[in-house]
Amino acid sequence: MSEFSVVGMNAEHSEHPLPTPHLDVVVQGSGPALLLAHGAGGGIVGNFGLVLDDLARDHTLIGPHYPGAGGSPAAAEPLDLDVLADQLVASAVAAGEESFAVLGESLGSAVAVRVATRHPARVRALVLTAGFPVADPVLALAARLIKSLADMSYWEEVARLACVSCLSRTDLAELAPSDLDALVAQTLAGMPPGMVDHFDLVSRVDVRADLAKVSAPTLVVAPMGDRLVLPDSSHRLAAGIAGAELIELPGAAHILNPVDRMTWLRHVRAFLSSLPASTNSSTPV
Repeated sequence: MSEFSVVGMNAEHSEHPLPTPHLDVVVQGSGPALLLAHGAGGGIVGNFGLVLDDLARDHTLIGPHYPGAGGSPAAAEPLDLDVLADQLVASAVAAGEESFAVLGESLGSAVAVRVATRHPARVRALVLTAGFPVADPVLALAARLIKSLADMSYWEEVARLACVSCLSRTDLAELAPSDLDALVAQTLAGMPPGMVDHFDLVSRVDVRADLAKVSAPTLVVAPMGDRLVLPDSSHRLAAGIAGAELIELPGAAHILNPVDRMTWLRHVRAFLSSLPASTNSSTPV
């Protein structure tokens, strides 16, 4: 992309040149680096807020916000998966981290897979949660509905669709109508300007051909109560990546509640601790 200058040009680390990073980035903690790839319509705190402080005790967290999320400016054109993947890597390199594990959630799982295939020497491991290689029929319909409702400025309906899709059946059944209305209002207030752009990318993502090229150790976490991204999508990720480990979270929704997130954290910590010790992550290896 001609508008980007190249940084971090190290052939040992990257098969693709990196752009000048321009995303808003959360950096927290110290230790081996974890690059965070959030989901569509979310952000770093929205996806990972329950575990940021815990992971930052012994990891350096680098959390770029996609265009139109956090403090990142909205995109002027449709998002491109390659460009987004390169921007995340460039953000990590700009933060002084030459190699890292990547934790991707939902859309972030596809971003993480593309990071691993475009920059394989930098990626120590992948953790893919509630992810998909290509939008399944339920997710594809949700993406179309969100874009259609947004085109009509039915933003409250967008927020309501997001809420009912991301809660578990049990949590949704136990919510009083007034509590659901309050949650919808909270979701509406927190929706990033780039939400429609994110879901437009969701509808176009296809990393099925990438899966066989992933060489990094991979943990796939499937929330089995997910009603936005079908659990079969996580199973396809695990089946397509050689040696991938699959963990199922029974009853867990697309957005993990505190109990399920703590279970997730336990599995992720066990997986990360099983990786070979890294060299100084700020020094090329």
